[in-house]
Amino acid sequence: MNIAAAQSGGPTSAINASLAGIFSEAKMTEGIDRIYGSLNGIEGIINGNLIDINDFIKTNYDLELMKLTPSTVLGSCRYKLPPVEENKEVYEKILSCFKKHDIGIFFYIGGNDSMDTVSKLSEYFRENNIDIKVIGIPKTIDNDLKCTDHTPGFGSAAKYLAVTLQEITRDSSVYNLPSVTVVEIMGRDAGWLTASSCVLRANGEESPHLIYLPEASFTDEKFLNDVRSELDKNNTVIVAVSEGIKSDNGSYAAEAFQSGADDAFGHKYLSGIGKYLETLIRNEIGCKVRSIELNVMQRCASHMVSKTDVDESFRIGSEGVKAAVAGNTGKMMAFRRMKGLPYFCSVTAVDVKDVANKEKKFPSEWINSEGNNVTDEAIDYFLPLIQGEVSIPMQNGMPVHIKL
Repeated sequence: MNIAAAQSGGPTSAINASLAGIFSEAKMTEGIDRIYGSLNGIEGIINGNLIDINDFIKTNYDLELMKLTPSTVLGSCRYKLPPVEENKEVYEKILSCFKKHDIGIFFYIGGNDSMDTVSKLSEYFRENNIDIKVIGIPKTIDNDLKCTDHTPGFGSAAKYLAVTLQEITRDSSVYNLPSVTVVEIMGRDAGWLTASSCVLRANGEESPHLIYLPEASFTDEKFLNDVRSELDKNNTVIVAVSEGIKSDNGSYAAEAFQSGADDAFGHKYLSGIGKYLETLIRNEIGCKVRSIELNVMQRCASHMVSKTDVDESFRIGSEGVKAAVAGNTGKMMAFRRMKGLPYFCSVTAVDVKDVANKEKKFPSEWINSEGNNVTDEAIDYFLPLIQGEVSIPMQNGMPVHIKL
C-alpha cells in the first residue's frame, strides 16, 4: 500500500514539520511503500499531479531541513470540494488517482476549509464501501479549529508576533513626544493571534496597551476615548488590532478600506483596519501616528519559530499515520492539554465532522470588561506554546530552505 499527503490553505512555519512527521512514521511502518506528495493540495490529486517524496528526502538532514522550512513545500490551494451530488465527476477523478497509485491512506494538512474536504471525501468512500482512509492534520495560525487545544503553526506565529511587537515598542519609544502605533494582525473572525500579544506582559512589558478582537464589538468613538486615556498615562501607545474587528452592526470596521472580494470559500479578503485607525487618530487626536500591517510575515517567520510548535507539529503528523494504520478514517488529529504543570499535550483523533465548517472563538471570559484588552488567564494559555528555540541551518548568513 502507498499513501499520499497534501497541504492546503495559508502557509505556516510548521506545516512542513507535520509532513515530515507523516513521512518519518510511514517510513518506519510495515506495509507502507511509497509516500506520495500531492502538488497544490487536493487539486494535485484531481489532476494526477503527484511526486514521490522518497526521491527528495533521502537523508536525516533532508528531513530536518523540511521540518524547519516555512510555507508548504508541496504547494497549496484554496479549492472547495463540491458536494458529491453536485459534481460526482471530481470524486471519480480523485478515486481514479488513488487507485492508479495504489493509495490506501490520504492525509490532508490544513485548516477549517481543509477539514471540510476530509469530511466529504471520507464520507464518499464510506458510502461507496471503498477502503481508503482519510485523515486530517490540523494547521492554521488562526488557532480557530474546534476540538483541539491549539493548532500547529499558531505557536510560531504568536512567538514572531510577540518579538515583533517588543521591537516595535523599543523603536516607538525613542522620542519624547506623544505617539500611537497601530499594529494590524491576521484574524478574520477569531482573535487568537492578536490576543496572544498579551504574552509580553510576562516579561514586564506594558505594551500592547490596547488589544481589539473580532469577538468584542468596536466603535470609533470608544476607540478614540481608549487611545486618549492611554495617552494620558503613556507617551507611547501600542495598539494590537485584529484585521476582522467588527462594528456593532456586524460589519467589518474598515470595510471602506477593503477590496470587497471573496476567496473560494466565500471569505472576505481583509486588510486596511490599521490604515483606517491611523487616519482616524490623525484626524481626531492629531498626535504622531503610524500603522503597521504585518501581513504574510507573521505566517512564515521560521527564524523565530517555536520549538514547541515544531516538535508538536511533527508529532501530530506521526500520530496521524498511527491512527490511520489502526483503521481510523474521517478523523482529525487533535491536541489535548493536560492540567497542571509542566505543560504537556496528548494527541487524539476526533470526528472531522465536529470540526469542519465550524469556528472556535477566543473565550469571552478572557476579554476585559472594556473590550479593549485580555485577562491574565490568556497569558497562561499562550505562554507554553511559544517556548523553545531551534538551531536554524544557515548559509551565507541566511536560513537554508528545502525545495522539492
